[in-house]
Amino acid sequence: MKPKTISAEEFDRIFDEGEEDILQYCDLDSIRCPGLEQEKVSVSLPQWMVSSLDEEAARIGVTRQAVIKLWIDEKIEALSA
Repeated sequence: MKPKTISAEEFDRIFDEGEEDILQYCDLDSIRCPGLEQEKVSVSLPQWMVSSLDEEAARIGVTRQAVIKLWIDEKIEALSA
């Protein structure tokens, strides 16, 4: 179903009043969160690192990629503190 078309000012007013569901004015197929777009990177690692990643992934029940993302996120958070 195509969303109803209204001006940005009207959308803001409806949102601010909080009495009407604004989702009817949103194209949910194209919603995105700025700054959270994915970008593919390629990293070559020694086999022992890959094995360690796979062991940790199996231990906590997630994918290798999830472990890498988690560890990078933890490091970035620590650097920001």
